Amino acid sequence: MGVDWAGMIIAIDGPAGAGKSTIARALASALGLIFLDTGAMYRAVALACLRGDVSASDQEAVARMASEVHLSFDDEGAIYLDGEPGEPDIRSEAVDELVSPVAAIPAVRAAIVPKQHLVATRHGGLVAEGRDVTTVVFPEADFRFFLDASPRERARRRARQMGQLERVDEIERSLARRDAIDSGRADSPLRLGAGVTHLETDDLDAQGVVDLILATVGARADD
Repeated sequence: MGVDWAGMIIAIDGPAGAGKSTIARALASALGLIFLDTGAMYRAVALACLRGDVSASDQEAVARMASEVHLSFDDEGAIYLDGEPGEPDIRSEAVDELVSPVAAIPAVRAAIVPKQHLVATRHGGLVAEGRDVTTVVFPEADFRFFLDASPRERARRRARQMGQLERVDEIERSLARRDAIDSGRADSPLRLGAGVTHLETDDLDAQGVVDLILATVGARADD
């Protein structure tokens, strides 16, 4: 593209199952940038709560956990929780059910967002994905995208990822619950922000979405 991407921030938001992590990781690789999975940070807090037998209803204890836990990433963008690999445990169904209530706690977000800013400060350019990176975490990002897909398509994608296509209906209901929590929370709700490019991806595979974003950022950067 003839563009120096060092120091540039690309932010990608969207609902659960929209393919944000896959797209953001591939985009970061293509542009030589760091990949930041902000959702993994909230998942790590949820996992720490499960391991510590901390209920999501005890908001003070959850917020304390979010403040105290040490989160880091390796060169591939995989998260470490107090020095131990978070994968694959942060992707468990138990974490799936807990992460939205945990992430909805304002004090948890107040503890995690500065950690996200610190990653950007340390590495400069990055591709960040999550639920509020275009509106709250990096509202001044150089490029901002909102990846979306129909609830059914998102459920199909998640079921294929899990290798459990027979569970599409169940997964769709679970995603609907998460959508309601993520969109309805008072602090940093999931939403399409002003000036954010909205991409409907039902008819595109992962590479198609990556190619579309690369074409978009390349065209804007060359203007």
